[in-house]
Amino acid sequence: MEEKAALAGFAALSHEIRLRIIRLLVFAGAKGMASGAIAAALGDARPSLVSFHLKELESAGLVENWRDGKSIIYSAKFPALSDLVAFLMHDCCEGHCAWCDQAIALFAKCSGRRTNPNSDT
Repeated sequence: MEEKAALAGFAALSHEIRLRIIRLLVFAGAKGMASGAIAAALGDARPSLVSFHLKELESAGLVENWRDGKSIIYSAKFPALSDLVAFLMHDCCEGHCAWCDQAIALFAKCSGRRTNPNSDT
């Protein structure tokens, strides 16, 4: 990840509402959340406010959306979030930390989908 992209990602996350939205979307996984559900989870935030913050996150490449009937569904872009973590941890311990390297590699594989589709956990 280039420094410019990392700065855009971290800048987008540096607002309380946007950070809360990303955490909601990470929890939701690949199925995402409708913008109305996001507003409700934020304590019935105004739709225009939620829309503004979602556009900021989308502009930074951290979320994506698609239409499902009348709803717009948003989901976190897990590879982009993984890249942000990797950007921070890449040179951990002067580049010699096997644990961080393994964690970065595992996180990069995250798709937001359950590893066991038959499980509720």
